[in-house]
Amino acid sequence: MSGAFDDVLEANAAYVAEFQLKGLQPVAARGLALVTCMDSRIEPLDMLGLRPGDAKILRNAGARVTDDTLRTLVLAVYLLGVERVLVLPHTRCKMASVASDEEVHDTILATHGVDTRSLEFKTDNDQLGALRHDLERIRHHPLLPKGLPVAGAIYDVDSGKVTPVDA
Repeated sequence: MSGAFDDVLEANAAYVAEFQLKGLQPVAARGLALVTCMDSRIEPLDMLGLRPGDAKILRNAGARVTDDTLRTLVLAVYLLGVERVLVLPHTRCKMASVASDEEVHDTILATHGVDTRSLEFKTDNDQLGALRHDLERIRHHPLLPKGLPVAGAIYDVDSGKVTPVDA
């Protein structure tokens, strides 16, 4: 590896010296799958009172329920002890603050010269509408169990509060 990763490899050496997760089982001990954003302001374990091993955490831009998220949830439910799903986007999310994927494509092209139009970013400035849509995608997926508890909430990056969303 190049020197670009020296800082994280050095941090890992310190982590190894204090490592305490040996023997942790690969299942979600509290039966939870959490779908949330990749935003670095989110600390999924701490904000929900969880510990390592309690939940399966799926992160992507905007906390969107993509085909890959659904594939992962199917595996998590049938092989990894997941019994409930919480979808948790957050306030001040970049993916919810732009008008469209086209706006993102245009910005990247203009500022970096990269044409990203082959990708779907799933931007949606109606964050609650997008969340409700994503919850329905999980609830009606033919390979997930009927009656699987599925809920949505919004995480406030300025206060740390999680507010449930009726869906």
